[in-house]
Amino acid sequence: MASSFLSFSLLFISLYTADGFRWYALNRCDFNSTDLKDIEYIYSHYYNKLEYTRFSSSLGKFVGYTEYGVKNAEAWNNDPSKLAQWRAEKERVCVNHVENAHQAVLTKSAEPYVGLHSTTPSGGKHSAMLVCSVFDFYPKKIKVSWLRDGKEVTSDVTSPGELANADWYYQIHSHLEYTPRSGEKISCVVEHASLREPLVTDWDPSMPESERNKIAIGASGLILGLVLSLAGFIYYKRKARGRILVPSN
Repeated sequence: MASSFLSFSLLFISLYTADGFRWYALNRCDFNSTDLKDIEYIYSHYYNKLEYTRFSSSLGKFVGYTEYGVKNAEAWNNDPSKLAQWRAEKERVCVNHVENAHQAVLTKSAEPYVGLHSTTPSGGKHSAMLVCSVFDFYPKKIKVSWLRDGKEVTSDVTSPGELANADWYYQIHSHLEYTPRSGEKISCVVEHASLREPLVTDWDPSMPESERNKIAIGASGLILGLVLSLAGFIYYKRKARGRILVPSN
């Protein structure tokens, strides 16, 4: 099963606006597997973005990262009651809350949708390029591959990897450079946790994309013209019914 990561953060911030200094404490729970057995509770002190003291449940004690932090850590580690208090925080803060959050967030998934289009490569040995764009999927892990006449293509394929949308969703774009062959079949294959089976999108090279766009625009214009003509005809007929003809002398 794919590994997962979740971090809960409770921020306590004190600002000193007169001189711009900032101090805050951060509680967080880190884990990397779905069975939640490896949860680590971490409590840190920061001053001007610099962490100077940390308590880690895996160590069971405080650690200092600056001269001031080392002094604090030594004092707190020599206080059995304080250590017992912080060692109990893993159960109180993490174990009691992370499982519910894990079920509510990390077990969810969103199916991707795929767009396939052609473009002209900037250089290289091939005259054509296909781009398979996959949008709005969650979780992040995904596999995008290419088939050419039923066989997976492993060369001349590039991808920058998954890109975060800043809204929990991701996107990815895979590029295939190739030299077209008559009668061939090229497909983009997407495999994701939200899909019961791979999502296969076939490329239709029967007409250049620019020509398809021209036809689509022309058809849209024709339909719009017909709609406007019909609306004008209906308006004319209604106006004609309301007229009263007066005989002339």
